[in-house]
Amino acid sequence: MTGDTGAVEIALHTRLRPGAEEAYERIHAVIPADLDAALREAGVLSWRIWRDGLDLFHLVRVVDPVQMRRHLRDHPANQVWQQRMAALLDVPDTYDDGATGLGLVWKLP
Repeated sequence: MTGDTGAVEIALHTRLRPGAEEAYERIHAVIPADLDAALREAGVLSWRIWRDGLDLFHLVRVVDPVQMRRHLRDHPANQVWQQRMAALLDVPDTYDDGATGLGLVWKLP
């Protein structure tokens, strides 16, 4: 990818509450413009989500994962979004930790 020197990929796992699958996908059909801007300001280059039943797997390409979370923690657009997601997720993200994603176990070089 051009223009993303030093970017890293992080994997995240979240879990939906039972019955929230349709609402989650419907809400993600259109991401609010202010949230899109906040993610880009936070250094997010791409964010993809896959769903398997209630399990959500995210692959995020970002310049600095820790800075991303700091930026988003108090951003008004993200706070509104996280309130919407809290109703759908089994464990809402509080942004209280320095989480940087799942630990990589293996990759095909």
